[in-house]
Amino acid sequence: MVGVRGRVRRRSSVNKDLPTGEVEVEAVELRVFASSRVPPFVVADPPQASEELRLKYRYLDLRRPKMQRHVRLRHEAALAVRNYLSRHGYLEIETPILANPTPEGARDFLVPSRMYHGRFYALPQSPQQFKQTLMVAGCDRYFQIVRCFRDEALRADRQLEFTQIDIETSFIDRDDFFGLNEGLMEALFGLVGRTVERPFPRLPYAEAMGKYGSDKPDLRMALEMRDLTEVGRKGASEVLKNAVAGGGEIKGLLVPGAGTVSRSRLDKLGETAKALGARGLVWIKKQDGWKSSLKTSEPDYESIWAALGGADGDLALVVADKKETALKALGEIRRTWPLEDARRRDRLAFCWITDFPLFEWSEEEGRFVSVHHPFTSPYEDDLPLLETSPGRVRAKAYDLVLNGTEVGGGSIRIHDMDVQRRVFKALGLTEEETREKFGYFLEALGYGAPPHGGIAHGFDRLVMFLAGEDSIREVIPFPKTTGALDLMTGSPSAVDPRQLDELGLKRKS
Repeated sequence: MVGVRGRVRRRSSVNKDLPTGEVEVEAVELRVFASSRVPPFVVADPPQASEELRLKYRYLDLRRPKMQRHVRLRHEAALAVRNYLSRHGYLEIETPILANPTPEGARDFLVPSRMYHGRFYALPQSPQQFKQTLMVAGCDRYFQIVRCFRDEALRADRQLEFTQIDIETSFIDRDDFFGLNEGLMEALFGLVGRTVERPFPRLPYAEAMGKYGSDKPDLRMALEMRDLTEVGRKGASEVLKNAVAGGGEIKGLLVPGAGTVSRSRLDKLGETAKALGARGLVWIKKQDGWKSSLKTSEPDYESIWAALGGADGDLALVVADKKETALKALGEIRRTWPLEDARRRDRLAFCWITDFPLFEWSEEEGRFVSVHHPFTSPYEDDLPLLETSPGRVRAKAYDLVLNGTEVGGGSIRIHDMDVQRRVFKALGLTEEETREKFGYFLEALGYGAPPHGGIAHGFDRLVMFLAGEDSIREVIPFPKTTGALDLMTGSPSAVDPRQLDELGLKRKS
C-alpha cells in the first residue's frame, strides 16, 4: 500500500473512460504505508478462487469491486428501511440480546451464566415477546434491524446468525399493514432501479398448496396443478383407480410446449418424485397420437388431457398418491423447472400467503406444534376448535414470498390472555410449564394489550435479491460456511478449561 504526494494538473490526453481521466498527478513524493505478501488468489471479478479459500481470506475477498458494491448496497438498504419506517411514525427500539431460552421453534444458542451456575441465557431467535411487550407499553409503532440466532442447518439462504427487519404495530388492520410493507419493498428495490408491481397477489395457504404444491410458490411460472381424482376414479386405469380407492388423490401438472422433453429427463423427474416419497410419476404426451408411461385406454388420455387443458406439443405430469405426497412431488418438480424465458427470469413476483393452519401434528413429539409461533392469533370463528379439533384452526398468519423464496413472515398476535392460555394448552403445555416459560408475558397481557400484529423480513435475503446473487453469503461481510464454520477466525474453537470452571461447566469426554 503506497501513498503519492504531488501536483494535480490537466492531462495532455484525456481518457474519458476514467472518472479522473481529465487530470493526473505529477508525483514528488512516494511513501510505502505497508508491504504485502503475495495474495493466495487474484483479487478480481469474477472470483479467481474457491469459496472456501475466499472465506478464509475474507478481508482480501472483500477488496473485490463487486463485494465493495455489496457492502455499500447493504448499507443503503438499511438506511432506506430506517428512513421509510421513520417517515411512517415508527421508532427503532433495541431489545435484549441475552434473553430466555425459546420453548418453540429452532434450537437456541445457550449462554451460560458465570454469576448463576446452572442457569443460562439464550441468544434470541427473534425479539418476539419483547416487541409484543412494547405494544403493551404503549410503543405502538416499533421496528428494529436486529441480529438473530438459530442453531440449525445452513443452506444458501440461511445462516446461524442473521439480520431481520422487525416490525410491530398496534391498532392496524391487515390490509393497511400489507400496504405498508409493500411500500417498503418498493423503496428497497427502487435502490437498484427495479419496479415493484402493487398490490401483491394474496393466496390462502390451502389454495397455494393445491395449485403449486408449496406455501412459497414461484409465481414467475404460470404452471398450476389440477385435481384429477374424479377423472381417475371414473377411468379404466387400474393404477389410478386403486390409488383413489386407497384414499389417495391424483394431481396433474401441464407444462405447455414441453412435449419434446427427452425420455432420460422424464426418468430423472420420476426419480425425483420417488425420492420425495411418491410411488412414481406418470407422463403423457400428445404427438402423432398418445405417448405415455401409463398404459390405459385412449378415453382416459383424452379425459386427463381435457381436465388439464392440454394441446399438441404439451407435457402432462401426474402423481397418484396420498394428497400431501402428490402435492409435494409435483410442487418440487414445478419449482425446479428451468426458467428459460429471460423476461420471466428477471421478474419480481411477490405474493402474500395467508390463512395458514395454526398447528401441525408432530410425529416426533407426539403433539401439536405451532406452524409459526404460539403467539399467532387464531380466527375468532375457529376458537371453539382449539379444544376439539386443533388441526382445523386457521391462523391470522401471513408470509411474504418473492420468486419462490420466503422473505418475510408475520401474523396478527394474540392480545387476550385467556386465548393465549388456551393456545398454550392446545400445544400440550401444563399450567406449571406455562408459568415457568411465559409467566412474565402473560402477566403483561393481564394489564391490557392492544390489538397488534407484525412481521419480520429477512434482511440478508432481500439484499441478496437486490444484488442479484443466489447466496446470502455473497452479501454478508463475514458469513459462516454451510458447515457452520468461520474459516477466517477458526470458530467455533476450544475453550480454556479455566473458563469452563468459572462457568460451573464440565466438558464431557
